[in-house]
Amino acid sequence: GKKPANPAFWWVNDEGQEVKWSFEELGSLSRKAANVLSEVCGLQRGDRVVAVLPRVPEWWLLNVACMRAGIVFFPGTSQLTAKDILYRLQASKAKCIVTHDTLAPAVESVLPGSQFLKNKLIVGQGRRDGWLNFKELL
Repeated sequence: GKKPANPAFWWVNDEGQEVKWSFEELGSLSRKAANVLSEVCGLQRGDRVVAVLPRVPEWWLLNVACMRAGIVFFPGTSQLTAKDILYRLQASKAKCIVTHDTLAPAVESVLPGSQFLKNKLIVGQGRRDGWLNFKELL
């Protein structure tokens, strides 16, 4: 028989939920995510994306998608303060921000100070006015 392929990505959270992606699945998902960034969000090579996310699978997926599309990925942790987020948005001149639905209120509090931002993507189950849902777009 065939030996099962090792996963390219294997994530487990504190509750024991797992996400496993084969190399083929990671490739396909990262192409879809790159298309979301370039086609839906209109980002081009060299544009910047700030991600303020906990360590969820989408963090790694966006990282690979940005490499694929030539977009600069600026990671940020869920521990950033509003002041930290605003600084990163202004210093990077990011055109897109991606955050988790639980962190969106902190991000929204600084959006008026970010003049370069064009798109806001949300990861998670929640919905917010003015935000695109990343999972739905995939």
